[in-house]
Amino acid sequence: MNPILETKDLTIAFGGHVAVDGVNFKVEPNHFKSIIGPNGAGKTTFFNLLSGQLKPTRGQVYWKGEDITKLTPMKRTRKGIGRSFQITNVFPNLTVLENVRIAVQSQKGVRYNMFSHFLHFKDFEVRAMELLTTVLLDKKADSLARNLAHGEKRKLEIAMLLALETEILLLDEPTAGMSIEEVPAILEVIKLIKAQGDRTIILIEHKMDMILDLSDSVTVLFNGRLLADGTPEEIMNNETVQSAYLGGLYDDNAS
Repeated sequence: MNPILETKDLTIAFGGHVAVDGVNFKVEPNHFKSIIGPNGAGKTTFFNLLSGQLKPTRGQVYWKGEDITKLTPMKRTRKGIGRSFQITNVFPNLTVLENVRIAVQSQKGVRYNMFSHFLHFKDFEVRAMELLTTVLLDKKADSLARNLAHGEKRKLEIAMLLALETEILLLDEPTAGMSIEEVPAILEVIKLIKAQGDRTIILIEHKMDMILDLSDSVTVLFNGRLLADGTPEEIMNNETVQSAYLGGLYDDNAS
């Protein structure tokens, strides 16, 4: 099967520091891949290259065989690449439903018109409610986004990415900043999306139990380079990977 997303010799340097160094990476459609690595491994920088927030010093990013290295983040989103960030990005003064409905309208290329009858937007609201049900937020539809708990804002952000009909979800530490009590809910949402079987998910996460539970495969970055790639079991038993996480190199709060 041809990869849906692939990088070749992907590299970015900031001055004399090479943050991502010649990474060759690929993921197949409808696959769940996690990216792990110790502090300073280059994981979030790699995500920024995939989503277009950063331009590489050299190398290419391919989407379904098409070179998208020079495309803007917006154009990549239109292609089908959705990116979440470590900090939630929602409209705080709109309701939960309005946040998702706007994303649905955006995907359909329909701008809001204050003179249009509200029934013209009914189909968008129906779709938005379907997505809120997927992320277990349907009961919060009328709540203002600013009043949501942190974990609920994460779920709302995922619903907005789904509304854009993205084929790939790039999830950058979706449990970051959550209380222990909130983590199971976001885990359930990700499981539900995976079970639907129609999206590729690439996850940066530090919770190894979560990675082992969800992942079809795991990529390990170390000092900006691809250290290993394989099934969760292969990665856990890889002596090179184990040594990279010893000696205080691993920091649960870093990327």
